[in-house]
Amino acid sequence: MSTAATSFPERNAVEVADLVLAPEAAAPEVLARRARQRRQMYAGQVASYSLGAFVLLLYAYDGAIHMNVPSLFWVGGLLIIGIFVVMSEAGVGEKRSDHYLTVFQISAHMALQFVFLVSVPTIGIAFVSVLFLIFAFGTLRMTSAQAMLTWVIATCALAAVFLGSDLPIGMPVATRLQRIASMLCFVLVIGQCAFLGLFGATLRKILYRRSIELKAAYQRIEELAELDELTGSYNRRCIMRLLDAEMEKSRQAAAPCAIALIDLDWFKRINDAHGHPIGDEVLRTFAITIFANIRPDDRFGRYGGEEFLLLLPGTASEPASRTLDRLRSIVAELDWSAFSPGMRVTISAGVVTLRDNDTADTFLARADSALYSAKAQGRNRIATS
Repeated sequence: MSTAATSFPERNAVEVADLVLAPEAAAPEVLARRARQRRQMYAGQVASYSLGAFVLLLYAYDGAIHMNVPSLFWVGGLLIIGIFVVMSEAGVGEKRSDHYLTVFQISAHMALQFVFLVSVPTIGIAFVSVLFLIFAFGTLRMTSAQAMLTWVIATCALAAVFLGSDLPIGMPVATRLQRIASMLCFVLVIGQCAFLGLFGATLRKILYRRSIELKAAYQRIEELAELDELTGSYNRRCIMRLLDAEMEKSRQAAAPCAIALIDLDWFKRINDAHGHPIGDEVLRTFAITIFANIRPDDRFGRYGGEEFLLLLPGTASEPASRTLDRLRSIVAELDWSAFSPGMRVTISAGVVTLRDNDTADTFLARADSALYSAKAQGRNRIATS
């Protein structure tokens, strides 16, 4: 006379949350969890029908209904559950977005309640009350369209029974046993609705927690997508996007903006003489050094190979040149011998400030020209353009 989603709401809500957040192309372990979740749900439904049949048995024992009604109700419920179990194990639901086949399950269970409502109207209120439980179960999984569809079906069936017939739909309370059975009908339905409410509340909490975790994970992924794996600085795609943004902000605020294209001098020689692992460590150390000596608003990214781009928003030509010369001195004075005895690393940089007619390409081209000039003058120096 009733249906239930499953037992142990906390554990199963966790599993449902995993399934909701699982990718569309389910992995084998996800499919296995789905199957386990459905089996638990069907086991709960068997328990619910068994409790309902027990209440009907009390009515039958008192003589309010025929003795065949409890067994027929129980068998009918098990038959519906069995059909969906077979479909579940055959993977029929996996081919649909709603792998629980919720609308079909709700429709089948409602149909059974209406069959017994019409067949045994003297205890019809007991079967009508179960509709609340069925819909409480359905709301955990139905979409708005599915909920509207099943509600229309239920409304039409109720209209046919209450308005299209004169069946004496009631709830017998003439004897002590009938009152006990009637009470149990409502107690069981209320209890199982409360269980489903607990299950839904737990599911919402877990989904909220998982959404926070997913948001943090996506944020981390976005950060990684913006960073150069080796140096931890912004990658070329990101630093170019930031360059466009800084140029736009500079023009809107009528503020200066400078950039510096930085190159590690003779870096190919370092790789050739000491190996690529040492070269990678040199790049990492250089990037850490720059990060430690620039302002929070400055942006530093790997432009390509051993070339790096430094954005200096709100900085005019002279301060930008002084900043780069300070960075050049810091890099040159580092003790690079920790990587290899006698190693020395220096940088050259081309520093330019934004002009009214600059595009990102022309801005970078002028910085590249200044960098070329610094190299032509002997490296380990700063040039402007």
